Amino acid sequence: MNKILTLLLNLELWILQDTFAARHSLKYFIIATSGVKNFPEFVGAAEVDDVRLGYWDSDIQSPELKQEWMRQLVRDIPEQLDWYKRKCSGNQLVFRKHLEALSQRLNQSGGSHVLQRLNGCDLDEESGEVVGYNQYGYDGEDFIALDLQTLMWTAPSSQAFTTKLIWDNDIDRLQYNKRYYIKKCPEWLKMYVNYGRSVLQRKELPSMALLQKTPTSLVCCQATGFYPKLAMLFWRRDGQELYEHVEHGEILPNHDGTFQMSVTLNVSESPLAQWAEYECVFQLSGVEEQLVIKLDKDAIQTNWIPPSNFPAGAVIGGAVGVLLVLVAAVAAGCYTRRRNGEFRAVNTGVELALPEC
Repeated sequence: MNKILTLLLNLELWILQDTFAARHSLKYFIIATSGVKNFPEFVGAAEVDDVRLGYWDSDIQSPELKQEWMRQLVRDIPEQLDWYKRKCSGNQLVFRKHLEALSQRLNQSGGSHVLQRLNGCDLDEESGEVVGYNQYGYDGEDFIALDLQTLMWTAPSSQAFTTKLIWDNDIDRLQYNKRYYIKKCPEWLKMYVNYGRSVLQRKELPSMALLQKTPTSLVCCQATGFYPKLAMLFWRRDGQELYEHVEHGEILPNHDGTFQMSVTLNVSESPLAQWAEYECVFQLSGVEEQLVIKLDKDAIQTNWIPPSNFPAGAVIGGAVGVLLVLVAAVAAGCYTRRRNGEFRAVNTGVELALPEC
């Protein structure tokens, strides 16, 4: 049975590899906040194929281009940068008004509130198929989304019903959205892919490590620094992939445009003598070579210190480290969505859990 499941997973990776080689995406992220301390009132970002193109926030008030090929593009086509400046500056005012209107409409006074938008398009280069989307979240929940087939807004939240009625009657805006997402967005996406093809279609293999918090914790296999995002990481024993006592983490972005992922294994019931039978395997889309790291107690990295050897000074250093991780988590969390498409709540004072590894 395990052989069949492994074959199915490998087949899935092969199919996805073939599919995604011709598919590209252009995504825009906007976050507007009110009452959130130590965070910009407005943040905007753009990505092509999960690679950050640029960033803007209400503190810097200027686009920051993140890719050299994007900087070359705006040197060749200066109006691109002008368009982003106008859009970011204009959206900053528009989203502030949206937040004010929502607070009044929902009888909310004070407190912290967050309005998010994810919009953009996906393009299949082979078939020419275009899928556009424009959806909003409010305080971490799905709020309203545009159906480009019917040119009507859908409101999964009852709080958005009044907004739906108003936006459904804004015919000019609906027609603009249709033209933009079906024509302009894919045209720009093609242009970006042509400029950045060498970066967007590169292959980078990760570094791998085994991590463990304490001698009795789950063993975590981490792969970091890979690109593209399409990859598999799994544990196997004696050549057979494991499905029990295994937990897969999400694929997360790194600051340099690469990705990381992890998978944990519970070996508490396996004698140390059997650990050599286990290995962690990484497979990147488009690369035949597999990276393999064997489960070896001496190779496991840990910051665990026996209580008798624990220095008092480490408490302060550890606390500072946790604070830095939390700050990074808040910043990164602003741009993420759950796998099922639902908006993830932006942290506004909610306690954050640190990852297992």
